[in-house]
Amino acid sequence: MDNRDATREFLASRRAKITPEQSGLPVYGAKRRVPGLRRGEVALLAGVSVEYYTRLERGNLSGVSEGVLEAVARALQLDDAERAHLFDLARAAAPGSRTRRRPRPAESVRRNIQLTLNAITNAPALVHNGRMDIIAANPLGYALYSDMYTGPARPANHARFIFLNDRSRSFYPDWERAANDTVAILRTEAGRDPYDRGLTDLVGELSTRSEEFRTLWAAHNVRLHYTGIKHIRHPVVGDLHLMYEALDISADTGLSLLVYNAEPGSGSEDALRLLASWAATNPQIKAAAAATADKA
Repeated sequence: MDNRDATREFLASRRAKITPEQSGLPVYGAKRRVPGLRRGEVALLAGVSVEYYTRLERGNLSGVSEGVLEAVARALQLDDAERAHLFDLARAAAPGSRTRRRPRPAESVRRNIQLTLNAITNAPALVHNGRMDIIAANPLGYALYSDMYTGPARPANHARFIFLNDRSRSFYPDWERAANDTVAILRTEAGRDPYDRGLTDLVGELSTRSEEFRTLWAAHNVRLHYTGIKHIRHPVVGDLHLMYEALDISADTGLSLLVYNAEPGSGSEDALRLLASWAATNPQIKAAAAATADKA
């Protein structure tokens, strides 16, 4: 992915979302020809020259100081995810960034990680990479996402499931939110490592096969994926409202541990127990777990 194009489109899209009124700038009678702020207004708010900000929005972040990035983030009223994305884009634009690329995420987990997953017996748990591939899981994790394993492609991937598998429309009751969040997570990862060939290939595949993905990708929205609540309509146990926490695995760059929990005493907790019973006797779940264990 071209870092300059991504930078240009990201900054322009954020600028279009902020009105002069939101920024505290005076508005005069003449009809404005652009949505949101003009480049000169962002430059004024950030305390830089129009020429310098124009250079940034044309995609050239090489050598930009943290102070300027902070000023631009404040001027554009970026949230935490957007601010982090701007800094990621700047790091990727720095001289020598191609030779300092992050190590390629592992395609399997260490034995100790798999044993840790297996030790989590009452909650779905899985390990995924920034491309949203499921690298490993415990039996409940495989059971929760069993619909993703109905196709032949491995590793199972959240984004491919949402945009290329019709089952996702019933699996996620709020499909549009799930789709938006998924694309925003991938866009965030693309900012961290624009030279990840696997991610580039995934985005190319989804862009070719899904108009909905293309539209959402062009919006340049980003999202941090560390905690929240997920609503799933599982084909076996029905509706699940699950809290999740995502933790980076510090010893394995690019991998995260994702654990789901239900509110104690809730219907979702009962549904997880039913899911565990189903997983214990389901040959598909056993086969998926065994295949991962063999790689560990």
